[in-house]
Amino acid sequence: MKTFQLEGKPRKEIGKKAVKALRGEGLIPAVLYGHRSVELPYSGKLEDGQVLVENQGKGVVVTNFTVTTDAVRKLIYSPEVFIVELNIGGHKQTAMLKDLQLHPVTDEILHIDFLAVFPDIPMTIEVPVVLDGFAAGVRAGGKLNLISKKLKVKGLSKDIPEKLHINVENLELGKAIQIKHLNFDNLTLLNAPDNVVCVVAVTRGAMTQSTATTSEEEEKK
Repeated sequence: MKTFQLEGKPRKEIGKKAVKALRGEGLIPAVLYGHRSVELPYSGKLEDGQVLVENQGKGVVVTNFTVTTDAVRKLIYSPEVFIVELNIGGHKQTAMLKDLQLHPVTDEILHIDFLAVFPDIPMTIEVPVVLDGFAAGVRAGGKLNLISKKLKVKGLSKDIPEKLHINVENLELGKAIQIKHLNFDNLTLLNAPDNVVCVVAVTRGAMTQSTATTSEEEEKK
């Protein structure tokens, strides 16, 4: 999977008033959430912008920081999926985009959440689907429709591909590929087994072609 380098600045200011002021300066508030937890009470050192949040009796380190719109533009608006290499005031952490808040009218980026990624802990992410080959059903006059443009997978970061390639050469007219028909090395698909990924729809042209073929066969009898 491709990596995206992102520089951030730690922030101590939190709350609605502080966040509004940051946006007024052209900055986007962001938060990095971590997988790993620590025992409480915690006596370790926290970096600038980091706070300790209690979760089910454990302590979880959360990092508050800011980024610029220009810095995240490709990450947010690209159809590609990236592993993000964060550098927050010299503190480096591999992460993934977790959530994004946009203004309902202007689509301005209001807030970004990142989730820390570790080599030995499986991650969950949506990966784009690519259909390979010329479907048999399309040769018969049908139309290939991609229903699920992304699939949710779980696996180690080293095993997550940039795209999920699915061969459709043998997909016949009126047939579909569902989640339960797919298997990818070292990955677990989290979508419902019966969800349709792609289908070759029967078109009027395919029906006409089928009728013509049937008529020819009957004439030969």
